[in-house]
Amino acid sequence: MTDVQILTVSPDEAELRLDRWFKRHFPTVAHGLLEKWLRAGNVRVDGKRAKSNQRLDAGQSIRVPPLPTGPAPVAAPKPLVVDEKTARMLRDAVLYMDDDIIALNKPPGLAVQGGTGMADNHLDAMLDALRFDATERPRLVHRLDKDTSGVLLLGRTASATAKLAASFKSRAARKCYWALVAGMPSHRQGRIDAPLSKLGGKGAEKVAVDEDDGKHAVTYFRVVDNALRRAAWLEMEPRTGRTHQLRAHCVLLGTPIMGDGKYGGKDALIEGTGVSRKLHLHARAVRLPHPRTGKLLEVLAPPPTHIKASFAFFGFSESDAGRPFEAFEDE
Repeated sequence: MTDVQILTVSPDEAELRLDRWFKRHFPTVAHGLLEKWLRAGNVRVDGKRAKSNQRLDAGQSIRVPPLPTGPAPVAAPKPLVVDEKTARMLRDAVLYMDDDIIALNKPPGLAVQGGTGMADNHLDAMLDALRFDATERPRLVHRLDKDTSGVLLLGRTASATAKLAASFKSRAARKCYWALVAGMPSHRQGRIDAPLSKLGGKGAEKVAVDEDDGKHAVTYFRVVDNALRRAAWLEMEPRTGRTHQLRAHCVLLGTPIMGDGKYGGKDALIEGTGVSRKLHLHARAVRLPHPRTGKLLEVLAPPPTHIKASFAFFGFSESDAGRPFEAFEDE
């Protein structure tokens, strides 16, 4: 048996589930053994009992009990070899790169991290394809939902990743999103302040407004354009980073994001238009201090094919949006 270990969650592991953290660090520990340790209180997060589906925060300490010795019960997974077509797709998605940062235009449908039944079909397993000339593998700084496209940042060194993650945590990083929604908000510009909490049971990956126990969630929005009030193009800036925040807040406006059946149901579709049923949510821009120079860095991502097609259908012009963040400078 090995000794007890106390390990610290790194910035690129923030929001990772505890069981997936264990799989990353201790691939030979079977899930059944982990659950046994958790029930006995042998695995602790910041000194407290934990559950396997608990999301982690950067800087938390994890107590790992003595590991069994002898033959490994589960073979360690082999490093994922990314095929050339996928590697080329990822490299073509690079919007900006220097010695510290890679900014990607993440395509819709690509998961950032693994989940149930996802195997290795996620970006985190493919990051060696974006190593380029660096000695280190790039690291995730933040996340986007699988079906959300747009700017996603990677740190090329451990130091850069930590500083970038700190910018997101301190809200020094600003994010601008574009969303096409069904219907027209009652106000052309405003502030949504509605606390959100995760639903239990089968809806654990869904959130809802919860005035009593929800976490603080604030979003600024403005209508860039609309099409006969049947559809509207919103620019949105979340000032907090809650799970599915923009999707839930758009429903609260009475205008679900097009293609978002999970939150908007049939109201998220405009029947008879031929508009794509894919999610129309795009991380348009990120602005934050550069981790080495401190100068403001702003990266913009062009929208994916299905959103461009919807823009054309409704007669929206990307040039009408102006510069990101300008509408909310005084907020």
